[in-house]
This record gives sequence, C-alpha cells and structure tokens, in this order.
Amino acid sequence: MRHGTRLGIDPGDARIGVARSDPTGFLATPLETVRRGRGDTRRIRELVKELEAVEVVVGLPRSLSGGEGPAAEKVRRFAAAVARQVDPVPVRLWDERLTTISAEAILREQGRRGADRRAVVDMAAAVVILQHALDTERNTGAAPGEIVEASR
Repeated sequence: MRHGTRLGIDPGDARIGVARSDPTGFLATPLETVRRGRGDTRRIRELVKELEAVEVVVGLPRSLSGGEGPAAEKVRRFAAAVARQVDPVPVRLWDERLTTISAEAILREQGRRGADRRAVVDMAAAVVILQHALDTERNTGAAPGEIVEASR
C-alpha cells in the first residue's frame, strides 16, 4: 500500500462531496462539500495542498451494465479540469456504481432524514468511493482506477 493522504471526490451537478484518507491509506472519512461552479476545482487544489494529498480519486458514474452515458462524460471533463489544477498529483477515475445508494442507506440507518441527509450525502458518497478504492489497492497491490491525463 502506498503511503499518503488521498482525496475522494463525488462530483454532482450542484455539490461535490469530498472525503480524505488517513496517511496510511486505511480509512476514508468525510471532509467537506464544495458548491459546484466557479472556483470548485481551485478549492480542490487548495485541499490537495493543505492535506499534502498524493492522489485524487474521482467517482465515475457508470450504468449497471458498465457503460458510460452523458453523466460519465461530464465527470471525465471535470476530472480533467481537476487534473490540470492539481498537476503533478495524479487523478484517477473510479467506478462509482451504486455509491450514492449505499451512502443514502448508511445515512438512513444512522437516522438522518430529509434536508439533514441531503446536506451530507455527497460527502458520504465520496467516502464510499474512496474507501472502495483504498480497499482495492490494499487487496491487489495496484493503484486503483484509470489515470486522468492533465493535458492542457
């Protein structure tokens, strides 16, 4: 397992959930929600610098069959913008199928309701994305997901 803090990102249309790992890459925890729009990738760059993150993992929405639609294309463009902001820190895409559903279920089990749950679901989904990527790396020994090029 590589050493260093990673960021997990769940990009939505209105909000971006952000999670972080501990430096050992064992545990993902919620960090913050970034409002989508002007300055969002700059905020992610600031978080990468503040936390001295060694990698950013962005959730890629695929269909249950594994295909990609318009939402995945939007996330690919977003991930490329993040990669340009945080270069040379690597950005990876990670299959996020069902992560929001998993995050919603966890929050319901914790008794979170309505607006309270909506306020944190993006961060919770980012935690699920990052934790899956960390667990996969720990089990396989290989860096997770697909690398995003930081081309200008």
